[in-house]
Amino acid sequence: MLLEMLRLAVQALGRNALRSLLTVLGIVIGVGAVIAMVTIGNGATAKVSADLAKLGSNLLMVNPGQFGPGRVSSDAKPFNSRDIDAMKNQLSGVKAVAPLAQQSTTVVAATENRIVSISGTDNDYFIAQDWALDAGRTFVDGEIRGGRAACIIGTTVRTKLFGGGNPIGRIIRVGKVSCEVTGLLEAKGQSSFGTDQDDTVLMPLRTFQRRIAGNTDIARIMVSANDGVDMARLQANIEALLRERRNITSGKEDDFSVADMKQIVQATTGTASILTGLLGAVAAVSLIVGGIGIMNIMLVSVTERTREIGIRLAIGALERQVLAQFLAEGIVLSLFGGVIGIILGLSLALLGTTILQVPFTVDPSIVLLAFTFSALVGIVFGYFPARQAARLNPIEALRHE
Repeated sequence: MLLEMLRLAVQALGRNALRSLLTVLGIVIGVGAVIAMVTIGNGATAKVSADLAKLGSNLLMVNPGQFGPGRVSSDAKPFNSRDIDAMKNQLSGVKAVAPLAQQSTTVVAATENRIVSISGTDNDYFIAQDWALDAGRTFVDGEIRGGRAACIIGTTVRTKLFGGGNPIGRIIRVGKVSCEVTGLLEAKGQSSFGTDQDDTVLMPLRTFQRRIAGNTDIARIMVSANDGVDMARLQANIEALLRERRNITSGKEDDFSVADMKQIVQATTGTASILTGLLGAVAAVSLIVGGIGIMNIMLVSVTERTREIGIRLAIGALERQVLAQFLAEGIVLSLFGGVIGIILGLSLALLGTTILQVPFTVDPSIVLLAFTFSALVGIVFGYFPARQAARLNPIEALRHE
């Protein structure tokens, strides 16, 4: 019975194939848009999480100044090397304390040159950032303590200045400083914020301060904790230590901030998930529009087939049979649109994630939900026209021209 009903529905829709195709277009666009938007959004969220996770889950970022609603002190004094020594000596459970001072300047090698972000730091940077070398070595004591010029470069700098050649032992000029390349960082690619992480040059902190920046300022401190350490307690200890060192009396606001990367990851991914949900909700509106299109075309179909309905009722067809027949046509339209929409949505999502270079993360529950919703659209919006057809007066229907 069910198969026969579906066969008749397909035949009825096939008599007006172009009209049926245009009718399901709203469902196709709706299902496709929902799947594409949510899949691309999930991929972007996964990339953001992965990029932030690379910075380390047991990592605290310490910056001078306070930023946020009602908390701004951008004129706070920077950190210095004595702050680094105090953290290394007085904090427990710490794996690495890495200073960071940065400035953009021109880097030259032979006839090639480019403006690059130069970072002054020490070997703790590689631990805190979980960043290994692809070739060469890290800084030696003579370079860190004596301020001898040495450079570790990213793969983008290597490509731009040396092509595919080996940069180890080559001389580059950083600003006005001649510097030997002693190491090559492993490639990290673009960050979730769109910046090229490999377009960087690292120098020993003292060399950077004396010969590039011309001061002893440290713009950021990265504190990496050992596994199992209570991050909230460590954060509180850092805040207490810095308040003491910066002579901040009780009752006064901190002129620095300590951010837990785990909290930043949770906040960022939470925001991305909300945006993905909003995009999916906006796309779902087109499913409602598609349902209205199905209702409209089914009403037209009832009007066109009034005489046929009258004949069926006159020869003994029950109202529920007529109702089921027209309802089946609405469901077939919706399901057909749903299948095409799934194919379209996954194809667009694959294209979008490839262009944006984010993971292609398919959520089967979203695909199932979109398909189920398209079927419900067919039932809900097809019911009223089907009921109208079933309640036609056979005598009046037979008189219809």
